[in-house]
Amino acid sequence: MDWLAKNPRYTARYAMHVGALCREMTNQAVAVSERLHHSTVKDLDKIYMAKQVARAGLPAPRAIGVDEIAIRKGHKYRVVVSDLERARPIWVGGQGRTEADLELFFAALGPKKSLRIELAAMDMWRPFRNSLDKNARIVFDKFHIMRHLSDALDRVRRYEYKRVAEEDRTFIKGQRYTLLSHRENLTLEGKASLRKLLKANKRLNTAYLLKESFGQLWDYTDPFWARAFFDRWRDSLKWQRLKPYEHFANMIERHWEGIVSYCHPDNKISLGMVEGLNNKIRVLQRRAYGYRDDDYLNLKIVAAFLPPLPQHASSDPL
Repeated sequence: MDWLAKNPRYTARYAMHVGALCREMTNQAVAVSERLHHSTVKDLDKIYMAKQVARAGLPAPRAIGVDEIAIRKGHKYRVVVSDLERARPIWVGGQGRTEADLELFFAALGPKKSLRIELAAMDMWRPFRNSLDKNARIVFDKFHIMRHLSDALDRVRRYEYKRVAEEDRTFIKGQRYTLLSHRENLTLEGKASLRKLLKANKRLNTAYLLKESFGQLWDYTDPFWARAFFDRWRDSLKWQRLKPYEHFANMIERHWEGIVSYCHPDNKISLGMVEGLNNKIRVLQRRAYGYRDDDYLNLKIVAAFLPPLPQHASSDPL
């Protein structure tokens, strides 16, 4: 009978039921609702997700995003490769952030599908770049770059806190979130605090305006004008005594080719979608916290972006 699973303790239909619940609820909540042990919920969820992934297959992407996620303390990573046109992760694996880890993806994809990859969005991590240079055009992910710039702004904030007199520190203390957040995400109180902070400290005001203006770089469609903008932006650092920004500008100079390639019309992929994927993956990691099953986390990441299985799938043999 096709509705029976290979394991006689449950039916295939019940495994699909539990897996569908796990898409909407935490495993602990499903365990309580179904009166199951949490490890049983995890096992049934894996069956459901494996069926999802098998049904979807591994596509032949034209544009991919490459990132890594930290899964343990002590620099334990997994590589996540996303199909940017299908807007979903398609592979999670490896044991770190090396060139060999990313090569595992190309091995899984196969030589024929690998040749179809034309574009890769990634951060400036050299091992990934070495692996992708021979396979695709590289565009550096602007959200990773802007994160480096935010870090530079935060270093300026810390320096200013130490430099200014005691009475002026009250404007800076506790304002890290206010300073680094997008202005539109701040509450009215946050915007008032930001105005007060920038008015009280000239150097932080300059650093903040420089950070906000740098994002215009990705609006250019001509490499010549993009370079002219960056040169002007870099020139504006003179006499400002913003060492973290000077280090950031030097980093941009070293990686300019992968940054300016975004100006080409064929390379105008949705980099915002990459950051959206990363945020959702971090939520999935928190929901899967406590499990030491790497295959389970890998399945969670890939299957979460796939449509749920149709109801009649429960009648298919497992």
